[in-house]
Amino acid sequence: MTDRAPPTDSLDQTLAELAEDFDLLGDWEQRIEYVIELGKGLAPLDETDRIEANKVPGCAAQVWLATQAADGRLWFAADSDSALSKGNIALLLKLYSGRVPAEILAFDARAALDRLGLPSALTRQRANGLNSMVGRIREAALGASSAAAG
Repeated sequence: MTDRAPPTDSLDQTLAELAEDFDLLGDWEQRIEYVIELGKGLAPLDETDRIEANKVPGCAAQVWLATQAADGRLWFAADSDSALSKGNIALLLKLYSGRVPAEILAFDARAALDRLGLPSALTRQRANGLNSMVGRIREAALGASSAAAG
């Protein structure tokens, strides 16, 4: 998980690039296809990370999210048994993995996802799952912030 370099763009810059991609796609069907394609690019999740503690509750499908802290940054790895959920978590990893906890906590994920038009393209259950994924990432950032402060 830590063999990657930290992101060079800010969260806002990464969001702007994603928004540009989404704007080019137009309708929600194309956006969903794009999200599914993102999921296909996820690195395989280590079997040791497919544990109950890493499952994200509230998702329509099974979603695992593993967190590793290194050099003051949080790195995430994830997988799902659903192509759409896997795409959703891949999109979040594109935004959040390799960031410092304070940057994650300062970022308005709800506004970001609304800017992409993603929640409105999903069923309520899938949108709730996406919110649960964001919540788990924020929990990891809060935990890392508390550990660093303590």
